This record gives sequence, structure tokens and C-alpha cells, in this order.
Amino acid sequence: MRSSTTNKKPILELKNVSKIYSLGETKVHALDNVSLKIYPGEFISITGPSGSGKSTLMHIIGLLDQPTKGKVLIGQKPTQHLNEGQLAVTRNKQIGFVFQQFNLLSKTTALENVELPLFYSDTLEKDRKTIAAEFLKKVGLEDRLDHHPNQLSGGQQQRVAIARALVNSPTLIMADEPTGNLDSKSGNQIIQLIKQIWKEGNTVILVTHDPELAKVAKRKIRIVDGQIKSDYQT
Repeated sequence: MRSSTTNKKPILELKNVSKIYSLGETKVHALDNVSLKIYPGEFISITGPSGSGKSTLMHIIGLLDQPTKGKVLIGQKPTQHLNEGQLAVTRNKQIGFVFQQFNLLSKTTALENVELPLFYSDTLEKDRKTIAAEFLKKVGLEDRLDHHPNQLSGGQQQRVAIARALVNSPTLIMADEPTGNLDSKSGNQIIQLIKQIWKEGNTVILVTHDPELAKVAKRKIRIVDGQIKSDYQT
């Protein structure tokens, strides 16, 4: 059993967040007055139908987009006054991303892909390759350090992406449809790896349209029409 969130401070909080897009004279409320607290060590799934606002919510949580109204706090510090450079630094240090499309650099090796976030942190140059290699070993790819993405299977590419997401020891891991481009066997292996990462003490948010995949999480959030319709623990 995971420890209770009672008496813990949230690592990330949304306060009355709305996101409004203008399409000509039409205003689309992608998020509508959403409040949410995320605590250390949680494993959360976010689900919802197409157009529900779950992707917008992920982008707001991940500081990839700013709300039209409301506040986003990381470590109880507001982020609305940060400029693009400050937001990039915060994302690099605080949030690790795993995307459906892997988003690996095609002309660089697995080791270099994982090493990339360390270039934008305080890690010493002499330590970067050693740290990147350690995280590739953690995901079972110690024998693929010099392979390029086109020399790796889809499952292996996603493992590289997971190692890259973990390499800066971020506060939060965000996985957006991490099995969407994988066959069922590789997908199951990736989910087991994500569960292991959570069990090691990491905070994980899994964004998916698949209700079966969402079942692996312990806290389940469903969003419909830009609002949180359910939020419960299992």
C-alpha cells in the first residue's frame, strides 16, 4: 500500500484553471474552472473522450501551455509570471515527458538522446554519459547505448524515452498514451515498467483514452467537457 496523502503538500496544484480558445467569433472552453492537487508518490490516470479537454489539461499540468484564467503552482510556487526561458528550465528540472510518438532525435544514439536533458541542467559534463548510461541500464537497454532510433524496436524506443524522462530525477513523470504506437506485448512491458517506476517512489500521471489502461493507476480522474467529472482512489 502507498502512504496516504494526508499531511503531505501537493507537488503541483491547479486553482480554478480555465483555458479558452478563440475560433473566429466562437470561444471554446477547453478547460472550465478546474481545480486539482497532485501529491508526491501518486499514480494517476486522466481519461476522457476525444475533445474532453484531457490533452489541454496535460499541457497545462506539464507547463507546455498557460491557462487563460487561474493559477498553476509547482512546489507551491506560482508559475504564471515565468517567462518562456524560466518555464523551459522548470519543465526540464521538474517534469519528465513520455509521448506516444517517442520524440527521439533520429540522428543521435540512445545514449545521446537520454543525455540531452542533462545539457540543460546543472550536471557536470564529465558525468553526463555515465548518468545517461545508468538510466538506460535501468530500463534494460545497457546493450543498446550506441544504437540509433531506427535500429530499435518501438518498445525499445519507448524505453529510451522513459530513460530520458527519468534522467533529471524530476518531480513528476507524465506519460501521454505511452503504448499507443506499440503492439500488445511491447505495450504491456512498457506499462509494467511504468508501474515499477511508480513503486520506486516517483509520481506518475498517465493520460489515455483507454479505460483498460487507466485501471493500472491508483487514482483515476475523468474529464468531460472541460470539467473533472470524477476523481477517486482505488
